[in-house]
Amino acid sequence: MSTTADSDTIAQTEPEKTSTSVNRRQPYGQGFLDTISTGWAERPDSPPAQREQAAFAAARRDAVSAAFAGKRLVIPAGDLKQRSNDTDYPFRAHSAFSHLTGWAADSEPGSTLVFDPRPEGGHDVTLYFRERADRTTPEFYSNASIGEFWIGPRPPLAGVASDLGVATAHIDAFEAAEDDLVVDVDEDLTRFVSELRLLKDAYEIAQMELAVEVTARGFDDIVSNLPAIIEHPRGERIVEGVFHHRARSDGSTVGYDTIAASGPHACYLHWTRNDGAVVPGDLILIDAGAEVDSLYTADITRTLPVSGTFSEIQRRVYETVREAADAAFAAAKPGVQFRAVHEAAMQVIAARVAEWGLLPVTAAEALDADSGGHHRRYMVHGTSHHLGIDVHDCAQARREMYYDGILEPGMVFTIEPGLYFQIDDLTVPQEYRGIGVRIEDDILMTGDGPANLSAGIPRTADEVEAWVARLSPPGR
Repeated sequence: MSTTADSDTIAQTEPEKTSTSVNRRQPYGQGFLDTISTGWAERPDSPPAQREQAAFAAARRDAVSAAFAGKRLVIPAGDLKQRSNDTDYPFRAHSAFSHLTGWAADSEPGSTLVFDPRPEGGHDVTLYFRERADRTTPEFYSNASIGEFWIGPRPPLAGVASDLGVATAHIDAFEAAEDDLVVDVDEDLTRFVSELRLLKDAYEIAQMELAVEVTARGFDDIVSNLPAIIEHPRGERIVEGVFHHRARSDGSTVGYDTIAASGPHACYLHWTRNDGAVVPGDLILIDAGAEVDSLYTADITRTLPVSGTFSEIQRRVYETVREAADAAFAAAKPGVQFRAVHEAAMQVIAARVAEWGLLPVTAAEALDADSGGHHRRYMVHGTSHHLGIDVHDCAQARREMYYDGILEPGMVFTIEPGLYFQIDDLTVPQEYRGIGVRIEDDILMTGDGPANLSAGIPRTADEVEAWVARLSPPGR
């Protein structure tokens, strides 16, 4: 990053990444240099069998090719991003790149997928990346970013071509042109690859089911560890750590920063600081999802009574949120607008908060699209979003294809109503303040209607209390 400086401004220019470690490099002796390239066993070079998702990725590439006849398309995986000084964040390829290649958690930074148009129609598709360095080259031992001694072997071109079913070439052979359509910047291409993911194929659906399974085990782990969570002064961090352990052991990582929001923190929709205590008598809202090796992620929320039992007010709020979720699920049918899911949840929320005397108008008046909205003070977010290789998948799709679109078999989306009464909200009685509840499930639309992929994770107030009693009984 660079900035412009004038006589009134002093700006620091960020140094090149490679310069930060120069002063700590150790010199190599001649004996090392003379022998480092020798004494290594031959590597087996048999190409791997094609991975399961390769055929699905090929069909996606065909769809892109047909939509952009005669156009050269460039879809980069992206590069490593600096965390601090000479350390980087873990690499995750651009979702469109992974979706179109099938190369997921094991993809290489700096890779690029290119569609070159053929005169007779269609495209020649090539995956460019940096092949592993021969051990006779200095980068093998001296380059901490790409050297095999530092980060392990990179896959060979032929092996990746066999694995993914796509032609490969060294990144040095890639030549960019000024008129390339690049997925990061071209609106038409970005929109198309986003809308392509609105309908999941069989492989994607299976991966979503796997991500939900791993996430369910992670929630069980949290409940089982409630005594240790309560004991620690920053119990929210223990929740986060317990779930991360499961996501890493059974999947790839977490699909997004875990929200572990206890007590009043549950009223902050994206609370990821996770530095608070988890106190008996409070509720804890946990929004978490495991991302599996294919990069598909779950997105599930459960709200638990820390002591194991809901108070009367907590149960009232919780069961209202569940009622709203059930109404949204019932509204989700093939052929209806996606927005109908949200509208069904809002009818319940408005009716209940009006019944409790929290609104200055009737529920019907609050639901008026132009003059209403009073109930949204207690639930400002939407009820649903598409889910897949991104936690907020298909986000660049046109509104008429997304929010105003029609539900079809193969869509995967969340249903996640909530109620949040902030600790200092004077519009609600004292006994409601500091209570935040959200219930979020992952839904697959089928030809027969919606299927709740996460229905096996306890949802009703009674089920949640029994869950806590079973996995974390008092006095354990």
